[in-house]
Amino acid sequence: MKIYSKEELNENSLSLTYDDISLVPIEISEIRSRVEAATKISFLGMNLGLPVVSSPMDSVTGLDMAVELNKLGCLGIVNRFDSSLEDIIKNGKTSSEIKAVSIALNSPDQLIDSLAEKGYIICLDTANASNKAVLQKCEEIKTKHKVKIIVGNIAQGSILKELVNAGADAVRIGIGGGSVCTTSIQTGIGIGQVSSLLDVYFARENENLNIELIADGGIKSPGDIAKAISLGADAVMLGRMLSGTRETPGEVIKYNDQLWKKYRGSASFGVKMKNEFIEGEETMISYKGAVKNVIDGISDGLRSSMSYMNCKDIATLKKSNSFAVLSNSSYLERLPKK
Repeated sequence: MKIYSKEELNENSLSLTYDDISLVPIEISEIRSRVEAATKISFLGMNLGLPVVSSPMDSVTGLDMAVELNKLGCLGIVNRFDSSLEDIIKNGKTSSEIKAVSIALNSPDQLIDSLAEKGYIICLDTANASNKAVLQKCEEIKTKHKVKIIVGNIAQGSILKELVNAGADAVRIGIGGGSVCTTSIQTGIGIGQVSSLLDVYFARENENLNIELIADGGIKSPGDIAKAISLGADAVMLGRMLSGTRETPGEVIKYNDQLWKKYRGSASFGVKMKNEFIEGEETMISYKGAVKNVIDGISDGLRSSMSYMNCKDIATLKKSNSFAVLSNSSYLERLPKK
């Protein structure tokens, strides 16, 4: 079996996803227990206990989710689709409770000014950051305010330098990889998340650019999070993994004696509520209870992966450079059998 480095994975002729690769421990681990592995990171000037950022989807991150994730050492980005942003301003939520919010290209200047003045991180939430209007908006905000800006999404690194020049502090990587995203089907755009992440990572490294990378989409498990960090991501953005929890917006629905909550893509009809081109789907997710349980599971899984890889901290995990490329049978063999 060949052991691949990041460089070799990046040169693969195929577009790779998380299911196509595996981390390969090549050292004798000195970590006796996963509790010895530290998952703390510095991200956009903040100290986080876990490299997890919530997606600014209307069925994932409202005020309750953002506040709770902050308590749990993660970053929640409040969605831009309802009255959440107005509530933040009216109710005087402080940056110690909520740290980040998302806006659209057409969000009112007054709203953006208010958010920036209160010290919130601004997430310029667009489907395609490889766009002149996005670059102009980012530069406009950065010129006017001393604020951290997250921009997204991109699928490869050719535009990364332009985003940095426009003032972006972090970029969301991934187009079409979300579980309720139909962009790839509707448009033919989008490559595997592993290949997307590596392409952007090497664009940053080769040009020595100062920007943080967020792996956004396609993450289904703590193992995928470990892979994303090992491939160069500074943080991961989660949607489906956090969906269905108590803190997500929306009511708990009882159907067939089971509890459910809605989960939908940002470009689904339920969000747009008008006859526009739709690039997202809606579904129901089994109710999961408190998001703390999900975060605890992610922490345990990530620490366990770090113990296998002999990585005592996230910085060391990011330097991992030993991967296997899996056949389909190899991937299926590892799945739990019922």
